Amino acid sequence: MPPRLYREPGQRQPPAPAAATDNAVNMPKPECETDFGQWMENLTREAREAGVGEKGIAELHKASIDQKVLGRDRKQTVFNLTFTEFSKRLISEARLKKGQENLVKYADVFKKVEDAYGVPGPVLAAFWGLETDYGAIQGDFDTLNALVTLSYDCRRPDLFRPQLIALLKLFDQGVVDANTTGAWAGEIGMMQLLPKDYLERGVDGDGDGKVDLKNSVPDAMMTAGRMLSELGWKRGQPWLEEVRLTKDLPWEEAIRTNRKPHSWWAEHGVTGLNGPLGPDDGDASLLLPLGRKGPAFLSYLNFDIFVEWNKSIVYATTAAYFATRLAGAPAFDPGTPVPGLTQDQLKELQTKLQARGYEMGKIDGVFGVATRDAVRSEQLRLGMPADSWPTQELLDRL
Repeated sequence: MPPRLYREPGQRQPPAPAAATDNAVNMPKPECETDFGQWMENLTREAREAGVGEKGIAELHKASIDQKVLGRDRKQTVFNLTFTEFSKRLISEARLKKGQENLVKYADVFKKVEDAYGVPGPVLAAFWGLETDYGAIQGDFDTLNALVTLSYDCRRPDLFRPQLIALLKLFDQGVVDANTTGAWAGEIGMMQLLPKDYLERGVDGDGDGKVDLKNSVPDAMMTAGRMLSELGWKRGQPWLEEVRLTKDLPWEEAIRTNRKPHSWWAEHGVTGLNGPLGPDDGDASLLLPLGRKGPAFLSYLNFDIFVEWNKSIVYATTAAYFATRLAGAPAFDPGTPVPGLTQDQLKELQTKLQARGYEMGKIDGVFGVATRDAVRSEQLRLGMPADSWPTQELLDRL
């Protein structure tokens, strides 16, 4: 499944006008110079070989380049909010209340999903709320034009061409209307699934003989439940648990992929919110989104499925936390974290780390895995608490 692109509910652009021609003034152009007509002939042949019928082919030939999609793809904003900032922005009291109401309103649907796939209602409701504000904001880009545009663009055609072929098959089958709209990168429906997932994992949850992910809550929830199950969701297992840190511990052990039993964490001063850690629910890793003085969580194997859904750790942590709130957990304790760095300061830090031999990739001011790992290594070298959180002190000492 391709990584998802973060879209904040309620912050979409206004509806795009009809797709412009690809020589529009001051608009980005597809990076390859291949003639669009020749490209369309090649794609038509590829689509037929993949099993697309004449209905899908006919719709394909009506498509055009959408300059606004290219613009959005070129100008994706770097997402640099911390977990605390992001979660407080996205998980409002109104959204929490609406999610709780939906869990009651659609209790039978959520039970059916959990019985079939093992995914609890609060997890599905959390994604539903964050992706589309419970179906209210599903996107207004013409999905066919968006995927044709991104498939024609030479930057990432291998990512989008399979999605375009899948969309044409959905047209063939009459599952999706040719005029369907969604996100600029091709996601469709209440849970913002890509066409290939729609085609291969779509479930008729309401028994009406069709799969409608835009309007049918049972269809959308059953399909998402199946998808999460196939990504590896473990039935009956936890995903995230807020904890307290009662003493210093080997902070370098706080790595998402470093899982240990409850007994190990307990020995090092990690407790539950109301006392000792409960029964061992499987190995867990210590998650410190803002370092050792900020909020603290134990993350379990099922947390990895949130990361599979969206590769952004901030988004994944927010979605997992939102699911715990919908399941009845209290709001997290924000702690008193050491202030982090601005994007420009992170770029400076990455430059210094790169000069010390760390592989940073693009110097972009994004606090990703490579930067986090390098920060931890330098904290250890300098004798600082190695909690992987970039601070002004670390920047100064480098």
